[in-house]
Amino acid sequence: MQTQGSTPRSRQVPSRFRSRVRWLGCLMACAAALGCLPAMAAGSAQETRAMNAQIQALKRAGDAVVVLNVTATEGATSAESLGQRRSGSGVVIGPDGLILTIGYLLLEAETIEIVTQDDRTLPARQVAYDLATGFGLVRPLVPLRGVEPVPMTGVAGLKVGQPLLVATGSNSGTEVGFTRLVSTRPFSGYWEYYIETAIFTTPPVANHSGAPLFNAQGELLGIGSLFVLEAAGPDRTLPGNMFVPVDLLRPVLAEMESTGRTRASVRPWLGVSSSERDGHVEIVRVDRSGPALEAGLRPGDVVLEIDGIAVATLEAFYKQLWKRPGAEGDVELTVQQGAEVRKVMVHAIDRMQTLRKPQGI
Repeated sequence: MQTQGSTPRSRQVPSRFRSRVRWLGCLMACAAALGCLPAMAAGSAQETRAMNAQIQALKRAGDAVVVLNVTATEGATSAESLGQRRSGSGVVIGPDGLILTIGYLLLEAETIEIVTQDDRTLPARQVAYDLATGFGLVRPLVPLRGVEPVPMTGVAGLKVGQPLLVATGSNSGTEVGFTRLVSTRPFSGYWEYYIETAIFTTPPVANHSGAPLFNAQGELLGIGSLFVLEAAGPDRTLPGNMFVPVDLLRPVLAEMESTGRTRASVRPWLGVSSSERDGHVEIVRVDRSGPALEAGLRPGDVVLEIDGIAVATLEAFYKQLWKRPGAEGDVELTVQQGAEVRKVMVHAIDRMQTLRKPQGI
């Protein structure tokens, strides 16, 4: 989420033109990778029409990509890890201009601006941030012109090695790059996050935050979340990215628009960042605004049990924690602190209640 440098305004090429050129080059590369160029040169009229339709679909997808510039509220605790000013990408998914992005960009946002492909900078507001999926929704305060929402598709038909497209927005225009599918599998995040299916790709893209992942037909597959070192799994080092699949969005989109999050995100939060090490769950960071700090937990503690149930993986840790019917309540952790094993009572809370809100809300 680093801010990209810019060239002097007098020497800049209009961002829409730059984006068009980049998309065109990417389309030709896509056609070559999929073996479509010979069909265009020597195939039937029907094949040529199909290829042209594919190119038009990808152009529409490119037009739907926006840059998000976010400024967090003064004193936001999330600024420690995410920065006060954040930049990422989003993509239009609704006919009213509704934009899908990765949720952490929106944490404790004071102001949100989007930059469109025709180089307009528009104010926007947060519609939703969902802890359970990790998605965020934004809506511009000024109507978008000439932008069609992208169609969404699932991961079921993806094949390992399949070429995919990533669009990364920046203030100097939209960059488009190739990546390939490595796997789809469950993902446990160190920040009390777990999803049953995530998309892993390689090679990685740097500006991945909120970046839309498309197939060759211009259909949206997922939204960029992380750079990872083990895209192929825990036993092999392979740099890549993790994308949150839009399969997770479709069942809860209406709920997110209506309530700002989903029922699944109203769950106990301890305020710890953890990792798996030697068959154990080890706390690596304690949030200064979270209940774990108040309970006396500290980095290096090893979590052995939750409420008397042994946990050895992040997945088991989170699932046992989230079995509780509500967000508030005492959670008993059995932890090893140095040579001592002790019981620690942590009063879990709703994560959203700890976040600062813009003035007037």
